[in-house]
Amino acid sequence: MESNSLFIAPRERHSGSLLISLGMMSLLRQRFEKIAFFKPLIATPDDLDTRFIQHFFQLPMPIEQMHGMHLSEATELLSENHKHTLFERLVAQFKQLQQSYDFVLVQGMELSRHAAGIDFDINLALSKHFNSPYLPVLNGQEKSEHEIAKEIELETHASLHSTPFAIFINRIDPATFSQIKQPSSHNDVPVFFLPEVTDLNTPSIQEVCEALNAEVIWGQEIAANRLVKAPIVAAMTVEHFLPRVREGDLIIVPGDRSDILMASIMSLSARNLPNIAGILLTGGLLPCEIIQNIIMSMETTHCPILTIATDTYASAMHVGQVKANLNTDNPRKTNLALGVFDQYVDRQLLTDKIIERSQDHSKDIMTPIMFEYGLFESARQSLKTIVLPEADDDRILQACDILCQRKVVKPILLGNREEILYRASLLGLSLSQLDIIDPNTSAWKAEFTDALYQLRRHKGLPYDVAKDAMSHVSYFATMMVHLGYADGMVSGATHTTADTIRPALQIIKTQPGLTRVSSVFFMCFETRVLVFGDCAVNQSPNAQQLAEIAISSAQTASQFGIEPRIAMLSYASGESGNGSEVDKVRQATRLVKQLQPDLKVEGPIQYDAAIDPIVAKQKLPFSEVAGQATVFIFPDLNTGNNTYKAVQRASNCVAIGPVLQGLRKPINDLSRGCTVADIINTVAITAIQAQQLGSVPGSVPK
Repeated sequence: MESNSLFIAPRERHSGSLLISLGMMSLLRQRFEKIAFFKPLIATPDDLDTRFIQHFFQLPMPIEQMHGMHLSEATELLSENHKHTLFERLVAQFKQLQQSYDFVLVQGMELSRHAAGIDFDINLALSKHFNSPYLPVLNGQEKSEHEIAKEIELETHASLHSTPFAIFINRIDPATFSQIKQPSSHNDVPVFFLPEVTDLNTPSIQEVCEALNAEVIWGQEIAANRLVKAPIVAAMTVEHFLPRVREGDLIIVPGDRSDILMASIMSLSARNLPNIAGILLTGGLLPCEIIQNIIMSMETTHCPILTIATDTYASAMHVGQVKANLNTDNPRKTNLALGVFDQYVDRQLLTDKIIERSQDHSKDIMTPIMFEYGLFESARQSLKTIVLPEADDDRILQACDILCQRKVVKPILLGNREEILYRASLLGLSLSQLDIIDPNTSAWKAEFTDALYQLRRHKGLPYDVAKDAMSHVSYFATMMVHLGYADGMVSGATHTTADTIRPALQIIKTQPGLTRVSSVFFMCFETRVLVFGDCAVNQSPNAQQLAEIAISSAQTASQFGIEPRIAMLSYASGESGNGSEVDKVRQATRLVKQLQPDLKVEGPIQYDAAIDPIVAKQKLPFSEVAGQATVFIFPDLNTGNNTYKAVQRASNCVAIGPVLQGLRKPINDLSRGCTVADIINTVAITAIQAQQLGSVPGSVPK
């Protein structure tokens, strides 16, 4: 019998199995619609791993279904020689999940002091009774290459009922990791090696606060993102103390040392001093009222300040013992973990193995999460360079941080490097490895000015105006794409649509055979993704232009794995209506068939007949598009824009776009109300468009 489950089994303490569960869940979401996460045994009533997975992937299953039984209850059953009862109950819970979900990902129990009462490998036993492929996770810390190889050999023979599905060795020391040959397999079992990543195992201010039962008195909103690299006790005067501070230090100081407190806060404004993680005030002491008033008047939102009752020495000892975890409060660390998984794991190999052993219930299903993860996977196939000219917007910086962590594209930011890195540091981001180009000082400015002048002088453009245009980041970024210094551009978070499209039309221009740029939205419903066009650019296209929009939209759909079945929308279906607007759509449909005879297209057709099979049978019973359309072409901007927004709000679907189409090279526009997720999706789409249009030569010079 084929299995629709996978059992992740930590084989040692602190092996980082949650990172593997996180990566496997992200992989599974591309293939399966309904996924359950199950921990058969939990050590605490409120298990943090299940809470984290439930929150991050927005799993609709109740938290109670994600837990089997408490470890104390399992230990009691075993002590009374009721092992059979233990397995019966857990298998029954597991089977219920299998019946209700397309796939069940199981995370086994980590070996720890809590499990001292269990004297056999319960993970192996449970995977056998669940008939679930077994995926062991080993801890590579402080192990040599030879020791790791020996453990892999032992692991391939650990299970009597089957060989492992794959083996993960996590948290390998960097020196050892550099010596290991990758990829690897042992007796046809895939083996994946993941290095130790310092930031993943560095606690945040929030984790320190919770572990020490401290209180955040300032900066609560960023406490989860600030990482504590090390605690440092401030027992000296300011002039001797500050030179000893390093990046990410948590300053531990008695609450009555106002001099240290003020100096630490003021150091954040100094470009030549490290950025501290925060300040812990000890002894239950708070600064006097006048000092508190001064602090509240300063920009302290980037410096969390905590207070604790214990004395300085004890507090410092406790901070050093705080363990880091993946949690819902720190999305940056979560994205970093996903980036590590994606970089060192062959996702396609694992996907193929899962498909071979799983019943695929999701063949014709495409959820929003599947679509978004599919964007990332496609973008990674050939990393493209995407320029984002609006580096003065925090959302852009946050998106770039995630894009770099997930290794989706190679972003370029425009602006002053020192200012951008300073702002990123205040936001808790690391963008030092990013390419940052300052248009005001770039050696390309003269080249770009000459190029624009040559392109537009026949239109009467003076050289001085071309030079001035290169001071505008939108023109500079567009010229980067035109001349091959970038593969695509994403803008619009702070600029208007005109600011984005006008330079593109003047410099990039439309593809051969097309007269205009148009746009589509990807409308991600619960179980499918549809394409709506044009809902953002062309106000009142004629029949020829409407046909162009339809053909471009069909090509865009194909680029993103959606089979194009085009519905040319109108207020009448087939031959049932007359009037200039219906005739326009009818003529546009004929043109699409003439220009692209292989495309499936129907028009004029009403929206209900295009999307609902039952209505389609009544209105257009012999149509191969009616009732199953995937590309919806609206007759004008008024209809398209209102319809996409109405559908979005009424159905709670995810609308990704507008995605511009028809340009020689990809330029895409953002809404000024866009979220970080919107930016990330748009950048990934732009990268995929660049893959389809071909790569550009060279890399970005420093």
